Amino acid sequence: MDGLTPAHLILILVVALLVLGPGKLPEAGAALGKSLREFREAMSGTERTPPAPPTIPPPAAPPSEG
Repeated sequence: MDGLTPAHLILILVVALLVLGPGKLPEAGAALGKSLREFREAMSGTERTPPAPPTIPPPAAPPSEG
């Protein structure tokens, strides 16, 4: 066997359609795609959006002598 062939993919899609139904299949596909994208980003160590720069609080005012 040479891995996944088009026939295997069609069989997987038919089973998924029978199990999930036509209403939930697009949602399941979107969730799977999002999960795979997050997994790849985590494995590569990169993020899609750069992190926000750290915020530095302003210096405290010196106490007034009075």
